[in-house]
Amino acid sequence: MGESRVLSRAEALELGPGWRHACHALLYAPCPGRLFGRVPLRHAVLMQMRFDGQLGFPGGFVDPRDSSLEAGLSRELREELGSGAAPLSLAEGDHLGARFAETPQRLVAHFYAKRLSLEQLRALEEGATKAADHGLEVLGLVRVPLYTLRDGVGGLPTFLSNSFVASARQQLLQALGALGLVPEAELRRADAVSRKGL
Repeated sequence: MGESRVLSRAEALELGPGWRHACHALLYAPCPGRLFGRVPLRHAVLMQMRFDGQLGFPGGFVDPRDSSLEAGLSRELREELGSGAAPLSLAEGDHLGARFAETPQRLVAHFYAKRLSLEQLRALEEGATKAADHGLEVLGLVRVPLYTLRDGVGGLPTFLSNSFVASARQQLLQALGALGLVPEAELRRADAVSRKGL
C-alpha cells in the first residue's frame, strides 16, 4: 500500500465505486501457559505465512457478491482457515479501523479483532491444514510471541524483524496495544529493538 490514511468503517463505505475493500482479522485467545515454565505467554495471537514469504493476517478481498464487509471476511476466513472458521461470526463491532490509499490502486484495508477461547483457537490451528488455500495462498499459521526474553531481543522484538505484508506489522502493533495484550512500554521497546536491525 502506498501512503495511507486512517478512517472509520462508515467513512470507508462512503468512498463509493472504484474502491476495492480487503478485510483481515487478528484472532486471539487468552493463553495461561508459560514458556520454559517461567515466561508468561499471555495470549495466543494468530498470523499466517503467506505464499510470498511475508507474514500477514487471515482474510482477503471482499467480492462484490458478498453482502457485507463481514460476509466477505467470513468467506475468506473459511477459505484460508477451513471449516473451523465458520462459527466465528465477525461483526461490525469487531472492526478496529481501516486504512486507505490511492496508489498503487484504490484500496481500503479493514482490520478486525476477535477474541476466542483457547479451545476455539486450537481447533482453528488444527483444521487449517485442511483448508482450501492451505499450501497455496497460506503456507501455515504462526503464533506471535507476546513476550521479550531476558536478552531483550528474543521473542516479540525478533518476530517484529520479519517481513510483513503491507500494513500488517503496523496493524499488529496497534492491536496489541489497543487490546491490552502487551503492556505499552514493552511494545514500544520491542518495536525499537526490532528496528535497530537485530
